[in-house]
Amino acid sequence: MTHSLHRSGKIESLRGDYVWLMYQAKGINDKNIKEKAKEFIAVAEAVGSENWGDVKSGPKVALPVEEIKNKVGDKSRLRGVFTKKEQVVQFLRRIREKELGISVIISGLLEETLDSCKEAGLTPHTINFSLGVWGKKELLPSEEILALTTMCGHHMIPPGFVAEVMEQAKQGKMSPEEGGLKLALFCPCGIFNQVRAAKLLGA
Repeated sequence: MTHSLHRSGKIESLRGDYVWLMYQAKGINDKNIKEKAKEFIAVAEAVGSENWGDVKSGPKVALPVEEIKNKVGDKSRLRGVFTKKEQVVQFLRRIREKELGISVIISGLLEETLDSCKEAGLTPHTINFSLGVWGKKELLPSEEILALTTMCGHHMIPPGFVAEVMEQAKQGKMSPEEGGLKLALFCPCGIFNQVRAAKLLGA
């Protein structure tokens, strides 16, 4: 999905950042989603998805997992994040074995995601690219701030708040891990990578 394609930052940092999404097609396979969604959740949890959620309710960094499961409906969209390529491979393999008939989307560095698909025995159906940022880029926040705000594809994390968290982490008023979690709470769909955020805040 395009909202997960514009994550900024250095290549080494982005190698620890993989978004996964479960998407049903309207009018084709968008009924009786709850049990299939639970299967996705079980696999994501089994391979260690650090954050995930349903935009209809929220992410697991903010809500108990059981509450998210109970609120899943036919219009739910599960989304989450991994920090290791091995997690992506295992996730794809297990979802493939279940044959749930729902699309899986993986977003990350192209070389890494293609390798993950290959290792899982899958061929991508479609590939979307980010063509970068156009326009008056001088009006954008700093690269350090963008590396954090762009992990919320709907841009729900204000740059000013990120700057404040960065300063508090720098001064030792909060740990990088606490700062990463604080930022993750602002991203309702669960694709914010608080593990990567902590590394960026501690750099």
